[in-house]
Amino acid sequence: MASRRGAEEIILGGRVSINGHVITELATQVQPDDKVVVDGSPVRAEMPVVIALNKPKGYLCSRGDKHERMTIYDLLPLKYQNLHHVGRLDKESEGLLLLTNRGDLSHRIIHPSQGAEKEYEVIVDQPLNAEVMAKLVKGMMTEEGFARAERAWMDTDYRAHIVLKMGLKRQIRMMFYYLGYEVTRLTRIRIGWLKLHGLAKGAYKELTPTEVERFFKEEPAKPRLTRKPAAEGDEESEGLPVRKPSARSKPAHGKKSGPSGRFAEEKPSRFKPRPGSFSQRSHSGETGRDERPRGRSGPPARRPAPRGPRRGPKSR
Repeated sequence: MASRRGAEEIILGGRVSINGHVITELATQVQPDDKVVVDGSPVRAEMPVVIALNKPKGYLCSRGDKHERMTIYDLLPLKYQNLHHVGRLDKESEGLLLLTNRGDLSHRIIHPSQGAEKEYEVIVDQPLNAEVMAKLVKGMMTEEGFARAERAWMDTDYRAHIVLKMGLKRQIRMMFYYLGYEVTRLTRIRIGWLKLHGLAKGAYKELTPTEVERFFKEEPAKPRLTRKPAAEGDEESEGLPVRKPSARSKPAHGKKSGPSGRFAEEKPSRFKPRPGSFSQRSHSGETGRDERPRGRSGPPARRPAPRGPRRGPKSR
């Protein structure tokens, strides 16, 4: 009967009654078996509807346009004109788009924390490489804010797949623009579990209640494991786990095996290298010099006798 703001004006005007009682409180909860009457006529809640549309290129995600350009509602019959689109695709983009009257489904798909992924097939004007894919996943600052992809991989030199959870305006086109590329074709091919396959351009289909519930049961997808060099000292190499020795394996060099089968740390040696050895280098960078630490008592270190004949006190 009205938009949300319009419904508030109707309620505050005293035109709504529930079970024969006029209601002016906006926070009133309505139960499924309540009888709601507006201006003397009974009303009923809308039946939940969710449709999937294959949006063609050249159509706007809008209910109307002042320049009389084509919109997605020009592709739908009258009974679907009251549905709102979940997210947007710009005029030059195409692919899968959901329309519904369920606010909970919209929140589930649009909100980044809910885990509904959107996958896009992107064709660009220049050859791609692995470095570009890594930068897309790492993210960058754009005019709309920080933008990044959840995953990105190449199909061919000019075609890639991008998975997003964010919903910034023209995000994919902007990210490639900052990397020196121009997107020539952008198609959304998946939303959550639902794929575009089998739906012709401009066609739509209504989802069953079972299919709709899959959006709420679906868990967030885990990121793909990528091979990367491990940092120095890490226990992993190139992103793959390293097999650790078991209790039955042979002890490593310098370790002793205790009665429990576990490795016991080697006891520290009582030997202390004398000053000037390679294990105790001076801060000046010289080695082999006899430098006594300050504050230590005792006789000075004995120096070796000079070689050659002794010539007298002056020569000394």
